[in-house]
Amino acid sequence: MSTDPDHKTRTLWLAGVLHAFTHLYQVALLPLYLLIQQDLKLVSVSQATLLVTVMMAGYFLPAYPMGMAADRFSRKKLLAGGLAINSLGFVLLSVAPNYGTALLAVFLTGVGGSFYHPAATAMVARLCPVGTGKALGLVGIGASVGFFVGPLFAGWRVGMLEATAGAAAWRQPVLELGVLGLVMTAVFLWLAQDEARQTGPASRTIQTAGENKPPTSASLFPTPALWGFFLLAACAFSLRDFTGSSMGSLGSLFLQKAHGYSPQLTGLALSGIFLASAISNPLFGHLSDHGRMKWAMLVLLVAAAVVALFPHMPAAAMIPTYLVYGFFFMASYPMVEAALMEAVPDAMRGRVFGLFITFGGLIGNASHWAVGAWVKHLGERASAPEGYFTGYALLAGLLVVSVLGLPCLHAIRKREHLDHPPPVDDRAAHNPQLPT
Repeated sequence: MSTDPDHKTRTLWLAGVLHAFTHLYQVALLPLYLLIQQDLKLVSVSQATLLVTVMMAGYFLPAYPMGMAADRFSRKKLLAGGLAINSLGFVLLSVAPNYGTALLAVFLTGVGGSFYHPAATAMVARLCPVGTGKALGLVGIGASVGFFVGPLFAGWRVGMLEATAGAAAWRQPVLELGVLGLVMTAVFLWLAQDEARQTGPASRTIQTAGENKPPTSASLFPTPALWGFFLLAACAFSLRDFTGSSMGSLGSLFLQKAHGYSPQLTGLALSGIFLASAISNPLFGHLSDHGRMKWAMLVLLVAAAVVALFPHMPAAAMIPTYLVYGFFFMASYPMVEAALMEAVPDAMRGRVFGLFITFGGLIGNASHWAVGAWVKHLGERASAPEGYFTGYALLAGLLVVSVLGLPCLHAIRKREHLDHPPPVDDRAAHNPQLPT
């Protein structure tokens, strides 16, 4: 591990920027569903929302192989290659002549995004064994920026172009975001450094003739009990992800159909989910370093209450409500990721995280298609807020159930014998830029 504080700080910043692009692509299409439906002459809006579900399938399906790669190969090269593929997918989508090509393009975008989290999360956890929650919270600001800018930029650009380009106006912002990602790929390759592999007992490396080799065991967890706790945690947090994804896709349709929002105003409202999380991610990440489970439980339960109230709020209160929801909900991600990384040794973190988001993510992100199909089923009721009361109450309930994943992660940490205070990093006291 590098002892250069400048390297650590620069790496955290760069990881945050790549985090922004990874999630920007996932939400940029949310305010564009109705235009995409018109331009590609789709039968129903559920076909438009299916694009994001397919993108997220491409994002989660390769996550475990990406985790294996992150445990064995250069994480810098994986991150750069992933962003390049991610960006090229958006460029292809912008020129897609038909629905089949659009599906291929969004799947390619998702595959590119799958490179990021296994490599970046394991890299940050290695760089910052002290204050891991705060470090991941700081990197999480990048996700907040990406989630905020994606729908806001897409909606704003469509508003500028719709009068002249009509339904095809959605293509221009998609192209511009793809090209910008390719530029950032070059910048990252220029500025980023590879970090050294961790050695020592906690890394679970096999030392032969003075050479560190990756672990060769095919099993991530040595006992059925550990596997059980891990799968329960992944399943529980997939319910969190289902609710979170639904608040974007369902929210887009709810605002436009039930409250008459334009694509521009819808993009602004959806971006509100992520604006406040730029503050809450590092704040709660830091607080959770002194009590991971209680703070994560708090933000999930408060977010659940806001989800249940959301469709009952007046149209003028939609953006403030999204701000409050995002402040609490998005803060759960760095805390849960820190808990997962602390529950397992460094040498297996990439694979564990990859499997975690493969299992949980595929279930959670089926929501984009599911809510589109549900809104289609509502028929005339989709034009009134009352038609959505039951759906949002169900989403709130899923968020409450997801809290059960927290004790499962704690149980894994205890049984892996990693439940001990973290070491003190004296360098943090001399460099206020580093997580403490």
